[in-house]
Amino acid sequence: MLEDTSFAIHPGKEKIIENTDYRDIGNLVQKHFEHGVLTAHSETGELKVLFYRDDIVRFVMNPFGQASLKSSPALIKEPESVDVTFTETNSLIVLESKLLKVEINKEPLRVTIFDQEGRLIVREGKKGMGYKPSKEVICYKEMGEKDHFYGFGEKTGFLDKRGEKMTMWNSDVYAPHNPETDALYQSIPFFITLRDGKAHGIFFDNTFKSTFDLRTEEEYYSFMAEGGQIDYYLFAGPSMKEVLEQYTTLTGRIPIPPKWAIGYHQSRYSYETEQEVREIANTFLEKGIPLDVIYLDIHYMDGYRVFTFDQNRFPNPKQLVKDLKEKGIRVVPIVDPGVKEDPEYDVYQEGVKGDHFCKYIEGNIYFGDVWPGNSAFPDFTSEKVRKWWGEKHKFYSDLGIDGIWNDMNEPAVFNETKTMDVKVMHENDGDPKTHRELHNLYGLLMGNATYNGMKQHLQGKRPFLLTRSGFSGVQRYAAVWTGDNRSFWEHLQMSLPMVMNLGLSGIPFAGSDVGGFAHDSNGELLARWTQVGAFTPYFRNHSALGFARQEPWSFGEKYEKVIKKYIQLRYKWLPQLYTLFAEAHRTGTPIMRPLVMEYPNDANTYNLSDQFMIGDNVVIAPIVHPFVTHRVVYLPAGRWVDYWTGKILEGNQHHLIQAELDVLPIYVKEGTMIALGAVKQNTNEKDETLTLHLYKSELSTYQFTLYDDDGLSFDYEKGNYLRKIIKVTCQEKEVHLEIKDEGNFKPDWRTLELIVHHGESDINVYVNGKRLSDIKSNTDLPTYVIEQN
Repeated sequence: MLEDTSFAIHPGKEKIIENTDYRDIGNLVQKHFEHGVLTAHSETGELKVLFYRDDIVRFVMNPFGQASLKSSPALIKEPESVDVTFTETNSLIVLESKLLKVEINKEPLRVTIFDQEGRLIVREGKKGMGYKPSKEVICYKEMGEKDHFYGFGEKTGFLDKRGEKMTMWNSDVYAPHNPETDALYQSIPFFITLRDGKAHGIFFDNTFKSTFDLRTEEEYYSFMAEGGQIDYYLFAGPSMKEVLEQYTTLTGRIPIPPKWAIGYHQSRYSYETEQEVREIANTFLEKGIPLDVIYLDIHYMDGYRVFTFDQNRFPNPKQLVKDLKEKGIRVVPIVDPGVKEDPEYDVYQEGVKGDHFCKYIEGNIYFGDVWPGNSAFPDFTSEKVRKWWGEKHKFYSDLGIDGIWNDMNEPAVFNETKTMDVKVMHENDGDPKTHRELHNLYGLLMGNATYNGMKQHLQGKRPFLLTRSGFSGVQRYAAVWTGDNRSFWEHLQMSLPMVMNLGLSGIPFAGSDVGGFAHDSNGELLARWTQVGAFTPYFRNHSALGFARQEPWSFGEKYEKVIKKYIQLRYKWLPQLYTLFAEAHRTGTPIMRPLVMEYPNDANTYNLSDQFMIGDNVVIAPIVHPFVTHRVVYLPAGRWVDYWTGKILEGNQHHLIQAELDVLPIYVKEGTMIALGAVKQNTNEKDETLTLHLYKSELSTYQFTLYDDDGLSFDYEKGNYLRKIIKVTCQEKEVHLEIKDEGNFKPDWRTLELIVHHGESDINVYVNGKRLSDIKSNTDLPTYVIEQN
């Protein structure tokens, strides 16, 4: 039969997809199922389908030839052995795991996926997979009226991305970000769809410039790329948390950061001299404002040469780092990828001699203009180069530095395209590819080199890495900030859904520049932004030269007092936040969450962009407009306790609340618990007492987990941690705690106390069946000692 020959892919058989210039992949011609992998040939190319787990299935379609199962560096997991059944009818091929059912229609070739209860997850209808002769590839899916879309990494605009069209192409964007700014620094081609309270996810593992179109058509959305294959993973959910667990199983999760990395960070472009850095540090100490990190931007270097210090500005960096560390303050320097073209500069010499720089196919090094002037760029797609770059960081670790800040790593170049010539070739560990294909991987692979190099040099201590650019999987190495924002109220507003969607994209350690990077901030804006920053996973104040300074004291005593209060509050909440970081490491669940994650059946949460949750039981509702002291707060099901006043508010309602400048509205769900410590100058100071705050209800059960470890080493990977699992049962006049400990770690805090909010004076509290006695404390609330070390 002609279908068994090359005639099957005759170009004359192409079918144009309606209302586009794309060609459909056509009908199924032949198929083969072996070892759990379906290989199906359409009229134009080849499709492979395989399960990675019972709840994860991969589809790879190459319209131009054989489908390759080689993955991008985003992936760290091989497929598990999954029991897949194969059945066939005249019109359908059906693949089933324990949790998913994949139906492949033969004429035309279309994919539909159900769960085993028959719930439709995704379907291709009149449109499916297609391509252009110019090698662009596209995949269409039906879009229902009730579909809501989240994730997509670092994108401006509101929380729900339905109605948006978004590009993945890592870009240096200094011009003011606004809702139509696209693309930005990160490319995370992953999203979650929520429909009728059930979620599923799709990860499009294609490194070319890609576009997700949820705007152009009412009945379909699409994802396309300028080259490569249609290669995507379907995650079955059915909850948003389960989708993230599935996605991060493939792409990795954050290591638990060192405790100092989740404290308060102070930065400026730039603190230009050693004397200025010391003065900044001393002012924080004198004013009693907590601080864990000071950043060094590009002016610390000798002519912007990486791995150098300017000897005039910073005559003794090792002593500076030592002196500050003794005060509990770390120094984090910036490291850009551009290496100055200078034949007398040892890093450039090594790069040329070792063949470490990006080159054209003809063999000549690519040079681009960045801060040092004409510069070469390491080819991080090569393992040899990544190892060399990581080894160079001994320069910093030998100075006592534990953290690095990667910037300009899109890579940014000062030219019309803002980046490297797309014709540059990358070695790619023996599989050469153009920069056009691998551009979006540059920041991820630089992060790999930097993090692993620092990890080796620190000999058991956890490194901290901050990156501006990345791809899926960047969470394995780095925290992410949202780049060059501005001191506009609109940018404060925009930062909330941006950071929430980064969390929903597998990147929980994220934040924005508090106060805004460019433009002039003011006292009210900095105070309100610091309130948000206190509960954002990554908490850094950063500003640019030529604009108003915005250290906490920059706008006078009135604002300094408020800003100090919320930086101190950050440190009080560190035990709770650290527990959530550990949960993100274990499960992929973000620290800062949109309300829709916890309340997926509540339509009021679907596009709620100016509130967020910390964990599963705390709602933060910041003021994000100038001269405003009132706002509407939506509280979902349950009863909620005002953190400041103890007032109880009913859920499933909107409330008009008042919040003067020194008040950040915080609500804790009744029947739940949080863990707080004491105010401290930095994380070098240890809590002697940790306090569990129970917001008692009449009848409820709640499970709370408190996590702790040494905060510095990787010993937690060997079981040296404490996970205290507390089941709380509230009755009318009784509270029962069932506590079980996991791990071998003995915490620094000597005493664990319990404070019961809204508990009657004659309440009885039991821990593992033993009744506790109320103790005298500084609060009028019933207080109990649970245990002492």
